[in-house]
Amino acid sequence: MTFEMIAKDQEFTRLIKENKGIIYKICNSYCASKDDRDDLAQEIIYNLWKSFNSFNAAYKFSTWMYRIALNVAISFYRQKKRFKNQSPIPEGLIVFAEQLEDKTEIEENLQLLQNFINELKEIDKAIILLYLDNKSHREISEITGFTETNIATKINRIKEKLRLKFSNK
Repeated sequence: MTFEMIAKDQEFTRLIKENKGIIYKICNSYCASKDDRDDLAQEIIYNLWKSFNSFNAAYKFSTWMYRIALNVAISFYRQKKRFKNQSPIPEGLIVFAEQLEDKTEIEENLQLLQNFINELKEIDKAIILLYLDNKSHREISEITGFTETNIATKINRIKEKLRLKFSNK
């Protein structure tokens, strides 16, 4: 291994460690089982590594990472959906954190929100996850390939869908 290859490996590892939360969020949002989350995380990291030479350091790594990770997750989700005859994911199955025995109203609402987000179409789910991660319309546009105006419209429609679901709970 050359010095350049070692330096590239170290830089990639550092960037993945600094941004691993992105991978966790996406895997938790697109996969119900631990095995599927692990498979998806591995697939995302593999695709990031494969594409790492195309990363332009003039841009934010997290934006580039989101774009690749979401594309991989959507493809993974569609592939699983096509090849498995599964029943839909039951409500309450996907949880970001350990469930506490005495749930507070906030925890219940967060769980409900996660369930509602999981029911969205793949691209809407990706957009709202980026929005909830405090990404600007511009960053979401760069990641998804939609115009900023389209992103703003989609976010408003998604928020309205979520509001309706909460009011009907």
